[in-house]
Amino acid sequence: MTNRKRKLFLGSKIRRFRELQQLSQADLAYKLGLSASYLNQIENDQRPLTVQVLLKLGTLFDIDLTHFSEEEDDRLMAELKDCMEDPLFKHERVGLADLKEIVGRSPAFARHFLTLYQSYHQANQNYAGLAQDMTGDEAVRSIDGPQFPYEEVRDYFYYQNNYFDELDRAAEAIFQREGLSLGEGETQLIEYVKRKHGIEVLVDAEGDRLRHFDPAQQRLTLSKLLSLKQRVFQLAHQICLLEQKPLLDDMIHRARFSSEETNAVCRVGLANYFAGALLMPYSLFLRKAQQERYDIERLQIIFNVSFEQICHRLSTLQRPGEKGIPFYFVRVDAAGNISKRQSASSFHFARVGGACPLWNVHEAFAQPGKILRQVAQMPDGKTYFCIARTVSRTEGGYLMPQKNFAVGLGCEIAHAPQLIYSVGIDLNDKEAAVPIGVSCRVCERTNCPQRAFPPIGKKIQISENEREFLPYRFES
Repeated sequence: MTNRKRKLFLGSKIRRFRELQQLSQADLAYKLGLSASYLNQIENDQRPLTVQVLLKLGTLFDIDLTHFSEEEDDRLMAELKDCMEDPLFKHERVGLADLKEIVGRSPAFARHFLTLYQSYHQANQNYAGLAQDMTGDEAVRSIDGPQFPYEEVRDYFYYQNNYFDELDRAAEAIFQREGLSLGEGETQLIEYVKRKHGIEVLVDAEGDRLRHFDPAQQRLTLSKLLSLKQRVFQLAHQICLLEQKPLLDDMIHRARFSSEETNAVCRVGLANYFAGALLMPYSLFLRKAQQERYDIERLQIIFNVSFEQICHRLSTLQRPGEKGIPFYFVRVDAAGNISKRQSASSFHFARVGGACPLWNVHEAFAQPGKILRQVAQMPDGKTYFCIARTVSRTEGGYLMPQKNFAVGLGCEIAHAPQLIYSVGIDLNDKEAAVPIGVSCRVCERTNCPQRAFPPIGKKIQISENEREFLPYRFES
């Protein structure tokens, strides 16, 4: 079978070229040796543009034939499609066919639109950065405008200090009432949902869903690709959806999210919170954490959960009258994208641009599986004790993709002596603290050799006769 070459339908480009040359359709047809009707069909994409006609255009008008390439249109299409994913346009989606027509009929307009959008995006970033720098994170929240559902839910958890007392107490009550055991939850939870709800739990190797609940059949199916820890977590998640629906509905109603999609994302997040609280009940977990000096790996053994789950749970210990250390918790991928960020401390996360490259959460990828320690100081003078380690997940199988993240946990330096990870570190040595910032865009440090961008509002000094070690020099 022979490969057929893709036909070129470039009618709009031919028409624009003809108009730029100030030629009528009949004039151009005569020069190309075509009939006017044939050229009319080409311009209206009723006939493809042949190689012979294309070469003749190049010869007659001495132009670069790449001017008629479809690759430029494809690039414009991709960029426009990327812009259309912005929540700014969520109420009026533009289909691929419409985008193709826009690019085909007026690529200049498409380029002008992209320039305008990029200017808007940059102005929005600058505005957000200045607001964060001057008045804090709450001000940024008020000017952000439309958000993706995951971002909206992430911010909701952040402003709740990642603590939900009603869910925590409901989970703790079930753990105590049912006499559940630490680290041995699967058999007990399977028996619980059978006895309490009449639901059969099936562990199945088939299918591509990790968890599936069929209300009609009263059956919960968990994938064999899940580890024991993951299966137990999914069981606890399902218990929340079965028993805490009124509470979840009330919490979501009070949050006043912008869309039903955000409501659904938040429901999943709250059910995950409940699952963690059921497997690591508040008072017992806090007591064990204090006894073990917040040794994450020891707590993993006691509660039989993952490193990330322990870190996340440590960041939730904010019950009035029974508080743990106020930790921040963050999860970052290798590209620097923050997919989870919670903070019970005063630690500030970047909302504009990437996080500080000097923060040890980025270095963790260079030393997978090793717990890294760091004393870090923010521009406001506050010092934090930070630990970071990579975590990996796989869906099972040699060719299945592996997910790699770095998890960071930290607290203000005053709490550091309570952590086993502070052993051997001089916490009073102020010169040993690594100077980090929230983001280059809002960081005021002028002497940082790792700076990627100048801070918003600072004027750069440029001299063609000098090159310094620092990437930027600023006017005072």
